[in-house]
Amino acid sequence: MPRFFITPGDIRTCEDETSSGSAGREPSPTVTVIGDDARHIARSLRMREGEHLVLCDGAGTDYECIISDITSSEIRLSVISSVPTSSEPPYRATVYQALVRGEKFDTVVQKSVECGAVRIVPYIASRSTVQLDPSVAERKCQRWQRIASEAAKQCGRGILPEVTLPISFSDALAEAALSDKALFCYEAASLPVRDTLTEGNIPRSISVMIGPEGGFSAEESAAARSKGLSVISLGRRILRTESAAPFILACLAYEFDR
Repeated sequence: MPRFFITPGDIRTCEDETSSGSAGREPSPTVTVIGDDARHIARSLRMREGEHLVLCDGAGTDYECIISDITSSEIRLSVISSVPTSSEPPYRATVYQALVRGEKFDTVVQKSVECGAVRIVPYIASRSTVQLDPSVAERKCQRWQRIASEAAKQCGRGILPEVTLPISFSDALAEAALSDKALFCYEAASLPVRDTLTEGNIPRSISVMIGPEGGFSAEESAAARSKGLSVISLGRRILRTESAAPFILACLAYEFDR
């Protein structure tokens, strides 16, 4: 079933006064979808009255709806049922990804969302070749957030993952260290990732730090250790920076998302 997220800017909730039925019955809740989602439903998907779709509130609840009316500017739906989303992992994973060139960061955002991340934080590492001034960073962030939204719809997420504005390496390290499990993925590390994922209960929050194309410096690795992060290896092969986040998120899903 097609899936869309409820957002304050393009959806408003009201009561369907025409569906009150017999006396004493509560009116059925309805939702009006406007903006880009309405155009996508009507023009791209060519959906019609009587067809079903799912709306998600972005906080873990799915609403199965039936289309009751379509106009050129809005879609009116009646809510049939609501259930907790079953697609979210039992932990909250944040990816701290060093800024990278071209469309590589687009790939990181898309695949990280598909693999269960709830938040993607760009940061500037010592070997980052990309430097963004504030105006460019804001436009880039808006683009990445759209990519995250589309990926979340496509893969059936129950929340809308967030992509933040870029921060410094030191700020990213300080944030990551606050997680229940903080992983620093470093090609020169000797600790295998599997050895850090078999320790006790499922952590509530997990942070993953990924370096730029040139990798982390020895100084950055030392700083991560000093903050208490687990400096880990992702195996015998050197992964591209855009492959590392999906790889480690898949490892987390295999171990914890049962």
